[in-house]
Amino acid sequence: MKMLIRYTAAFAVVAMLAPAAKAADIVDTAVGAGNFKTLAAALGAADLVDTLKGKGPFTVFAPTDEAFQKLPEGTVAELLKPENKRALAGILTYHVVPGSVMAKQVVELSGATTVNGQRVDIKAGDDGVLVDGAKVVTTDIQCDNGVIHMIDSVILPSDKTIPETAAAAGSFGTLLAAVGAGGLAETLGSEGPFTVFAPTDEAFGALPAGTIETLLKPENKHQLVDILTYHVVPGRVYSPDALTAKNADTLQGSSVTIVPTESGASVNNARLLTTDLDASNGVIHVIDRVLIPAGKKVNAKKMIFDAISTGVPMYNAGHHAECASLYQRTMETVMASTTDTEMRSHMKMVLTAAKRETCPMERAWTLRRGMDQMFVRLP
Repeated sequence: MKMLIRYTAAFAVVAMLAPAAKAADIVDTAVGAGNFKTLAAALGAADLVDTLKGKGPFTVFAPTDEAFQKLPEGTVAELLKPENKRALAGILTYHVVPGSVMAKQVVELSGATTVNGQRVDIKAGDDGVLVDGAKVVTTDIQCDNGVIHMIDSVILPSDKTIPETAAAAGSFGTLLAAVGAGGLAETLGSEGPFTVFAPTDEAFGALPAGTIETLLKPENKHQLVDILTYHVVPGRVYSPDALTAKNADTLQGSSVTIVPTESGASVNNARLLTTDLDASNGVIHVIDRVLIPAGKKVNAKKMIFDAISTGVPMYNAGHHAECASLYQRTMETVMASTTDTEMRSHMKMVLTAAKRETCPMERAWTLRRGMDQMFVRLP
């Protein structure tokens, strides 16, 4: 309430800008205010005037002339050039939210999806409201096709593609290598949009020993593509919408399940670590495990053999807990990839028995016996 009172001056602005009988549209209101000349020129250069004079309704977070002046010297002049019309339109539509969202609604939001497609972050506090770091200085300037909230800085959408955004983050080296080996870099760098559930390097590192090397081999490209496309959903799906939908169909063809948890949310058996990382052609959600599509065969026998080969010297060196962890990850990966109900039941029973063991040595041996039984049954 204090925040809304702080912005009551906005209503005085409305009274000066528009006749009592009827408010002007968003463009005419902005032009009449006198401090949105750069914005008005930019709307004209991007051919967005007719759109924002249309029926709407729209909510515009409108940067003042002073806000545009904060941009690096020459930026505005460069954006106003005809060859940069698309980039300019992308920036301007990032300031527009569909619908008429008044201040009392804005302060209750953590973000909003813009006409650009990307999502702005909204933070309300004692010092006011910030939209992607820009301060809202006047609210609720009502127009006959929406509402204007004045901001003190120009906000900029992401201009990096999904692979570029992942590369800049620095924690997706293995994922990017896999995307390259699978021939998917061009696809994920295209217009999209896509939603990517991106496993970190640590998530890939948790796979059984030798798994990554095996998948990156040319002869296993089809299997690698199956796994990678299982992490990609068509369209730009932000976390609130994903949780509401509960399921999402992937490019691989199977669906993933998104559910809330006590610590946040999960996708299948992977925990969501960070959500809603915007890219120019989609959005990234960071997960702590690699997703394996059910029914897609992994080389289970080789995976078990490699795990035992790695685990034996590990165990003999006294690293019992690490050995047990390796065996557990291997069994969970194989279980997630098989449709053999008898095999799944066996693995589930072994994993349950192992979890009851408080001694790492006994836990490792319980898992090892279970893996030996699986190994002889596999073709």
